[in-house]
Amino acid sequence: MQEETYQNASPDRLLDAVVIGGGQAGLAIAWYLQRQGLRFVVLEAGSELGHTWRDRWDSLKLFTPAQYDGLPGMPFPALADTYPTKDPVADYLKTYVTAFDLPVRLNARATSLTRTEDGFEVRTADDTLQSGQVVVATGPFQVPFIPPAAQGLEPSVTQIHSASYRNPEALPGGPVLVVGGGNSGFQIAEELAATRQVDLSIGERAPMLPQRLAGRDLFWWLTRLGLLRVTVDSRLGRRASRREFIIGTNKRRLRKAGVRFRPRLVEADGQTVRFADGSTLHGLEVVVWATGYRSDYTWIHIPTAVENGRVIHRRGVTEIPGLYFLGLSWQHTRGSALLGFVNDDAAYLADQISAHHRTSARAKAGVAGHQGRGAGSGS
Repeated sequence: MQEETYQNASPDRLLDAVVIGGGQAGLAIAWYLQRQGLRFVVLEAGSELGHTWRDRWDSLKLFTPAQYDGLPGMPFPALADTYPTKDPVADYLKTYVTAFDLPVRLNARATSLTRTEDGFEVRTADDTLQSGQVVVATGPFQVPFIPPAAQGLEPSVTQIHSASYRNPEALPGGPVLVVGGGNSGFQIAEELAATRQVDLSIGERAPMLPQRLAGRDLFWWLTRLGLLRVTVDSRLGRRASRREFIIGTNKRRLRKAGVRFRPRLVEADGQTVRFADGSTLHGLEVVVWATGYRSDYTWIHIPTAVENGRVIHRRGVTEIPGLYFLGLSWQHTRGSALLGFVNDDAAYLADQISAHHRTSARAKAGVAGHQGRGAGSGS
């Protein structure tokens, strides 16, 4: 793969599609679009494929076993019931693009998306692309979120978001407060507890599921029982989509490791924080904010596509003809944002794109034929 690749596409012609985002969602739909023979390009903001995986903390492991981590056309290269770490995932994405010769352009962050008479215009720092259709596959993890309370801490307190956390050795010595009760918060707190005192502040109680049940991986059970196909518009799906599930660990295990649990953090002042139950923690030196991410769609200048930061869609299809989103959390099912499970949504949207392309082509051919007949009758 070269740094800039346009497969079967010249810059002066209208592309059939532009895929914005070269993570697992963008590459999954690229595989389907290529099989349909469409002229498209994938725009990746980073300087290398898989950079968002390589930038995560060193000990990160997937909670989905390898047999469920493959993209369409290529199984993940690891033994079943093993749990890939971040670098093999990044390597897999690079290998995937090379194996299928997918048209990916690196260092191409989309800075503007607007509508045109023929479809859409996508701008990057170095180029402007015209396309009949666009897929926004930038994923759910875009801008790290740190609560406003962090501003109350004095400069001597080291603060990092989990997106910047690498390993315990990279932090100053001494106790650590981890804020955030999702999978990242639990995993980082457990790792840090091996070498120091850790307090973990949790805002909401989350259901906790073991990694393995009765000798089988959790995801074996979820797939066999059809729970990963439960849709967000079902009663069960609506309930499940409001909560994050903690997988592979639990409070008992962390308490045994020495982690002290705290309620939701509500206020910070100097080196002291106050929690929802009125208790306090003094002498803070290090805080890890495992408080999630927020979406950033300010570069999309299309009315009704995004409202108050929320994408308006139905299974990734927006009300704007030719505009789609892929890889969103609970876009259609729990698996919509998971490596290996995004494939179903990618296939569905690729079919929508192909159908829209055929309809548009017939419409253009009809207009051209009508104009040709008109010109002939007037000669």
